[in-house]
Amino acid sequence: MRGIRSACGGNIRFLVALLCAGLLAGCGSSTAPTLVNGNAGGSNGNGSSGASAVRVLSNRADLISGGDALVQVVLPDGAPAGATTVDLNGVDVTHDFSSASDGRYMGLVSGLVPGSNQIVAHLPGGDSSVTLIDHDNGGPVISGPQLEPWVCQQGATDAKCNQPVSYSYVYLSTDPTKSGFQAYDPAHPATDVASTTTDNGTTVPFIVRIETGYQDRDQYKIAALYQPGKPWTANVPQPQFNHKLLITHGVSCGVDHTTGNAPSVTSYAPANLVSITGGSLPVTPPTAVFADSAQYALGKGFAVMSTALDYSGHNCNLPLQAESLIMAKEHLIEQYGTLRYTIGTGCSGGSLAQQWIANAYPGIYQGILPTCSFPDAWGTATQFADYHLTLAYFLDPSKWGSGVVWSPTQMSDVQGHLTIVNSEVSEQAQFHVAVPTDPCAGVTVAQRYDPKTNPGGVRCDIQDAAINIFGPRPEAIWSDMEKTVGHGFAGFPVDNVGVQYGLQVLQLGTITPAQFIDLNQKIGGLDVDTNPTPTRTPAVEPALANAYRSGMINEGNNMNQVAIIDCRGPDPGAFHDAYRAFAMRARLDRENGTHANQLIWEGPIPIVADAQCNQTSLIAMDRWMSAIEKDTSSKPLAQKIIADKPADLGDQCWSGVGVKLSDGLCPGINTPVAGAPALSVGVVPIYATPRMIAGDAISTDTNKCQLKPLNRSDKYGPLGFTDAQWAQMQQIFPDGVCDYSKPGVSQQPTIPWQTYQNADGSVIYGGTPLPPAPANSGGGWAGPAFEVFSPGT
Repeated sequence: MRGIRSACGGNIRFLVALLCAGLLAGCGSSTAPTLVNGNAGGSNGNGSSGASAVRVLSNRADLISGGDALVQVVLPDGAPAGATTVDLNGVDVTHDFSSASDGRYMGLVSGLVPGSNQIVAHLPGGDSSVTLIDHDNGGPVISGPQLEPWVCQQGATDAKCNQPVSYSYVYLSTDPTKSGFQAYDPAHPATDVASTTTDNGTTVPFIVRIETGYQDRDQYKIAALYQPGKPWTANVPQPQFNHKLLITHGVSCGVDHTTGNAPSVTSYAPANLVSITGGSLPVTPPTAVFADSAQYALGKGFAVMSTALDYSGHNCNLPLQAESLIMAKEHLIEQYGTLRYTIGTGCSGGSLAQQWIANAYPGIYQGILPTCSFPDAWGTATQFADYHLTLAYFLDPSKWGSGVVWSPTQMSDVQGHLTIVNSEVSEQAQFHVAVPTDPCAGVTVAQRYDPKTNPGGVRCDIQDAAINIFGPRPEAIWSDMEKTVGHGFAGFPVDNVGVQYGLQVLQLGTITPAQFIDLNQKIGGLDVDTNPTPTRTPAVEPALANAYRSGMINEGNNMNQVAIIDCRGPDPGAFHDAYRAFAMRARLDRENGTHANQLIWEGPIPIVADAQCNQTSLIAMDRWMSAIEKDTSSKPLAQKIIADKPADLGDQCWSGVGVKLSDGLCPGINTPVAGAPALSVGVVPIYATPRMIAGDAISTDTNKCQLKPLNRSDKYGPLGFTDAQWAQMQQIFPDGVCDYSKPGVSQQPTIPWQTYQNADGSVIYGGTPLPPAPANSGGGWAGPAFEVFSPGT
C-alpha cells in the first residue's frame, strides 16, 4: 500500500587565532547588534543610543572576504562627523566615510589585507575599534580545502577564477509584441521603456542592471532596477531600491569541477518540468503561463541575486553553497546597501538548497519559498538507493527464487508508489551523481577515477566532493583501491542493514512470505563505488554522524528561525514526491513542537501546484516579513515568525490558474489501513517510499536504524512463516531488524554555523562550530527583529 499525510571543540588553532585577534573579547553574548538597514534603534540620527561603536555591517567581522567591508561609526550624541577620524591598520581611511542618506556615518573600507585587520575610530569620547578577518575573494571562507582540479572560465585573470565585474542592461517595453526583457543600451536609450512603481512609492523606468562577477571561484549575478547615469553607493542607494533581496536557485543535485553559470536573476518561474525531472516528462506547460517572480520582485524594488554554487546541480555541497551566499550577500550590501530581509525561491534542487542552508546557516534567509521540495539530499538518498536496489531485483526475473513471481502492482506496493515509473525516473535522473566513475564537467577522462587503471583519479560523485564534511573512510574498511592510493574515500552515510523491505504489504497479505523472503535475501547493498554487493550496505562512521551534524541530513531543528511557504503539486511519477513537504513538516513538529512557520500551498499542476504560486507566495511572504520587521518586542525570532504571521495566511488550496479555492490543504480521501500508511488520493496524492513501507516514519531521516531482535510473534501477515522460512529470516537478519520507534543511529541535531577549515586553511573533517559572532558585526543583513546572528552562531 502507499501514501501518508501527517501532520565548540576540535578547532583549537582557529579559536586561538580569533582570541589572539581579539574577536572574542567582551562577547558575553553571541547576539550581534542587528540593524534596520544598518541602524540600531536609538535616540540620534546615527542609530546610537548614546554609546559610540564601530560596526561591521556587511558580514560577520570574522568572515569578511574580498578586501573590503561596509563599516558604520556610531558617533557620540551630538558629536559632528568632522570630529572623528578612522584608521585601517594604522592608515587614515577617514576619506572613505560620509553621512548616509539616513543619517548614518559609514563607509566602504577597502585595502584589507588577508587575515587580521583593525579598524579604529578616534572619537571625541575615546577610541572604538573592531578586528576583521579578511579572506581571499576566491575563497574559501568556511568550506575548507577546495575541489581540485578546477577549471576557470575563459577570461579569468588568475587561478582563483577572479575576473573584473561586468554590467549589462535590460528593460521592459510598452510594446505588447515584445515579450519579457529586452536588451538595453544606455548609450542609445530605447524609446519604448515601460515604467514601474516600487513598493516604496518610487516610479522609475523599468530598466534593470545585471552585475556579473566571480567569487569563490564561481559566478554570481545581481540584478536591480537602475537609473543609468545616476550614482548608487551603499551610503546613498538609488531611491527605487527597497532594501529587500530575493535569491533564485537552480535545480538537481550534482558536482562540477569548473565554473558555471549563476541562475537567472531577471526571470524565475518553476515551469520547466522537462528540466527538473531529468527529461522524463515529454510535455510541459508553456513557460508563459507561469508567473515570473523575479520580474515581479525587480519591479517592486527588490535586488535579485544568485550564485552558480547555489545551483545544486552544479554543486550539491551544503557548506560551499552557504559560503557562496555569505560572500555574495556581503558584496551586495557593500555595493548596493544594507538589507531589511532576504527571501529565497527555487524548485527541486533549489528547494533543497534553501531548506538545508536555512537549517545549517540560519540568518542567510529570513523567508524561503521551496517548490517541488526536497528537505535535503542525504535524507532523500535512502529512497534513491532503495529504488536502485529494488529495481535491480524486480526487473531481473532471473534473480527471483523458484516459484516466486512479482506482478507490477506488487512491485509498486513494495516501493510505496502508484507504479514503478517513479523509481525508474529517479534512477535515470539522480542515482548517477553518487557513482564515482560518472563523468563530471572540468575533469577529463584521463583525470577521472577508474578502480583498475586510475584508482587515484578524481571521483566525480557528490559524496567525495563533500569529503570535508563526511570525512574519509577509516583505514580498517579500506578497499583495495584505497589501499593502493593510501587514503580513504569519502564515507557514505546511507545504510540498509536490518531494513525489512515490503514489511507493511506483507502484513496486509498483498505479497506472500516467499516473496518477502526472496526480496530481502537478494536485495543486497552497495560498495564504495556504488557497485552491487550481496550483503547489505553499512553506513560509514563518522560520515553518518557528520551528515546530521552538518545538516546534509536536514533535521529541521534550526528552521523555526525562517518562514516557509511550500508550493506543492501532485507527483506524476517524476520522483518529486509530494510527501517531502510533509516530511519537512514532520521534522519541524518533532524538533520544534510545531510547524506553524511552514505553510503548504497545494494545487493541481504537477509538482508546482499552481501557475501563479511562485509569485503569490512571494507576495504573501513579503507581507509576512514586513509584519515581523515591525515587531520590536523581545520575543525570540521563532515566536515572532508565528505570532506575526498575517491572519489570512495558512495552508491553502489553489486552482492551478491563480485562484485560491480554500484555506487548508486541498480535499483528499484518506483511507487508513491498519498497519500501513494511508492511501491519500485527491488533488495532491501522497505516496510512500520503500523505507516507509518497511516501517520508517514520513520524516524519512533515519539513515541507519537501531536494531531489535528478530521476533516471530511480530506481525508478519495473515500466513506467517513456516519453520523453514523463519530459519531463512534468521539468516537474512542475524543482528536483528529495524526498530523505527527509536531515533536512528548517530541521529542528532544540526549544529548551526560550522566551519570546515582551520585558520591556516587546513581541513576540519566534519566541521566545528564557529565561535559566537563577533560583537558589532553583521548588522546590515536584516532588521533587528530578525536576530541574524543568534546565540550559538
